[in-house]
Parts: sequence; structure tokens; C-alpha cells
Amino acid sequence: MLIKNPKFEISAVSPKQYPNNGLPEVVLVGKSNVGKSSFINTMINRKKLARTSSEPGKTRQINFYNMDNKFYFVDLPGYGYSKMSKVEQAKVNGFIDEYLHIRKNIALIILLIDIRHEPGNNDKMMYDYIIRSGLPFMVITSKADKIAVTKVDAEVDSIQSTLNPIKDFTFLPFSAERKIYTDEVWKVLEDYLELE
Repeated sequence: MLIKNPKFEISAVSPKQYPNNGLPEVVLVGKSNVGKSSFINTMINRKKLARTSSEPGKTRQINFYNMDNKFYFVDLPGYGYSKMSKVEQAKVNGFIDEYLHIRKNIALIILLIDIRHEPGNNDKMMYDYIIRSGLPFMVITSKADKIAVTKVDAEVDSIQSTLNPIKDFTFLPFSAERKIYTDEVWKVLEDYLELE
């Protein structure tokens, strides 16, 4: 899909700030610094629409990115950042929980997990939370450029075996550096968004 005019719309900290135009939303969740902002930029072929940072825990609000008035990418704050105070972490978890709980136009949740590491406790908790929510979702294993191309499929398979041994959900690799997996991801997104 070609996105011609993507734009950052709003950083929200409460439901009254969420956009209310009814567009479907593709929601990104994952650990701090797992590559959610880089994922957005790579998918729409922009360098800096979503602000990336090498410092984890930078995103503390819910960021809505409008894709040609067709849908939103919604970037939720990263979880599991150890240097964030307990109070801040609770606040961030509150934002995530409230949004996922009350938002009616979520078309797809994308859980990002670093391909180089086994899913941690926070990843497993988020995965279970999404399963219990009944919302449609897929898992993206990010940072695939950090390992040999020949090992990518095996690592994706290993992460899926840990989280989803019956393999009834979609798990795909992703690399913001190599930009080689975007077509497969767009195919899945287009199915869920039911866009022409």
C-alpha cells in the first residue's frame, strides 16, 4: 500500500483526546525500544514521521498517526522499561489498559518482540492479555537485520513455539534497516483493514 500523506495527529493521555472520526486503528504494543516507531516509518517509507530514540521509555503517551484518512497507526507506550519509576510504569500501564479496554475501532493489534531474545515475562503477559481481549492481532519479530538472514525463519519459529505452540496466529519477521518484509506485513494489514 502506498501512503501519500501520513501525518502525526495527536499524543493522547486520556480517552477524551482520542480521535473520534471512526477510522480503523492498527495498534502497536511492545517493550520499550523494540522498534515500534521504526516500524511505522519503514512501513510508510518515511524517515522521521514517528520519532525514534535510542533511549528506551521515551514514548509516554498514545501517539496517533493518520494514514491518508484511511486508518491510524497507534503507538502505545512501551512497557517493561526498568529505569522508569514504579509510579510512571503504573501510569503507562494504565494508558495501555484503558485504551485497549474501551477503544471500539481497533482493527488489529501488532505485538512487537525483538527477534534476538526469547519473549520475556512482560511480553508473555501482554500476549496473554491480547488473547483474552479477543481482539485480532499478529506478532512482528523486529530487528531481523541484527541476525543472519539464514537464521530469521528459525528464530521466528522459536518465538512462535514459545508463545503460540499450536501456531494459529500470524508471526512475521521485520527489519527497519533492510526493509525487506514490508510487503508481507501490508498484505496482513490490508486484510484486516478491508481497504481497497
